[in-house]
Amino acid sequence: MLTLQRQRVGHDILLARHGNHISSMRLDRSNDRVVAVLNDGTTDSAPNLISPLLEMPENLRSVLRSDWRALVLGSAMMLAIGLLAAAVSIALTGNMSDEQLAQLSYSTSMY
Repeated sequence: MLTLQRQRVGHDILLARHGNHISSMRLDRSNDRVVAVLNDGTTDSAPNLISPLLEMPENLRSVLRSDWRALVLGSAMMLAIGLLAAAVSIALTGNMSDEQLAQLSYSTSMY
């Protein structure tokens, strides 16, 4: 029967190093290391802690925290461009005669 067990970092390190050549593994709690006995009788160990200096992958919160100014500036620029385009289109249609508006609406294809 399959059981879900908490796998330690040291297990992953040793499996990456030796793969199928591991005959058994045990946790050395006093040194916080995982010790593996290999098929040829030798042992190898790996630390069970991730270094605090290791940079973790970025998530949405860390991206927003570091780049919020650029995101706000880009959003404001896109909003300004959209408002300018809307104002220009309203001004252009406001200056057209009824005949020109009718011709524009007939020539525009609707999908």
